[in-house]
Amino acid sequence: MTTPPTRRTFLGAALAGASLPAVHTQEPRTAAKGRPTMVGSANALPGMLEQWERFSGGGDPLDHAIEVVKFQERNEKDSSVGLGGLPGENGIVTLDAAVMHGPTHNSGAVAAIENILHPSEVARLVMERTDHCLIVGRGAYEFARMHGHDHVELLTEKARKAWVAWRERMSTDDDRLPARKKKKDERGGLIYEVDGEKLALEELFGPKRPTGTIHCSALGANGHVACTTTTSGLSWKIPGRVGDSPIIGAGLYCDQEAGSAGATGRGESAILSNGSFAIVELLRKGASPLDAGMEVLGRIARQARRGAKWQPALVDDDGRPAFGVKFYILGLDGQTAGVTLKGKGNYSVATPENGPERKPLTALFPK
Repeated sequence: MTTPPTRRTFLGAALAGASLPAVHTQEPRTAAKGRPTMVGSANALPGMLEQWERFSGGGDPLDHAIEVVKFQERNEKDSSVGLGGLPGENGIVTLDAAVMHGPTHNSGAVAAIENILHPSEVARLVMERTDHCLIVGRGAYEFARMHGHDHVELLTEKARKAWVAWRERMSTDDDRLPARKKKKDERGGLIYEVDGEKLALEELFGPKRPTGTIHCSALGANGHVACTTTTSGLSWKIPGRVGDSPIIGAGLYCDQEAGSAGATGRGESAILSNGSFAIVELLRKGASPLDAGMEVLGRIARQARRGAKWQPALVDDDGRPAFGVKFYILGLDGQTAGVTLKGKGNYSVATPENGPERKPLTALFPK
């Protein structure tokens, strides 16, 4: 009868120079060369349009993935990323970002960073100038300032007014009085007065709690893969809350031997499923980007049903998830997919045939 090897026997054999028992590993896949491709969230399209010509001409995938998301980090009209992002419940905008580089299998991330315009660039600095994967809070801010990043006020007037309106109407039991209701607009939305300005709350942050993030994965003409995700996080979040975006394996993951994936939507579900890592591992085993994405969405749906035993709001009356999650997936051969837990929507993709464009997401629950 053969005794199974223990950790001690493994170490002993290694120290003695003996051969170890064979361990099965998946054969690495080879990335396509000469086929530059990008995939990302719907709000990545403007950045892709800006970067495509230079990227498709042989640009570095990490350089250009970061430039794609920087377009939204500085775009104050995008309330889910960077400048103009909606704050936490304390009125402070905090940002999360991560990058990952396939050829070196290295990563960097920052979380809960304040007053820095481009956290994606700081995440790259963490990867390239430290031996760490993640720096958070005040330390991340000081690290960014040390490397020359300016202090920037990220809370715009529009975001501030949205926050004030949310704080004043979130409870009827506190001492805050909401602005006087004026009348209903032509769509039936209530018009409020905030700091002397008449505003429709729906124009500030829509009828539902705003969420959003931006992701971009890129396959370079040289066959290298890289990715980045950046966000201002969940609106009105508890101070200190960090979602999936800076968590390697959750908000993004790439491997030069398999492919790349990134997530937007409910960060807690992407974390609990380790969704981006799970998708890349399925790519490694031969799954298509679409099949890999749908498999992980199915896992998230099952996890939500289990979680609903203690948090009923996770599912609707039909037992389906009451939240949204999207994944953007890139295979080493240039195949792409965009999948969503439910409903409709679009994702961005750029290929040599069509350049940058939006395509419809494939939904696990179409209706």
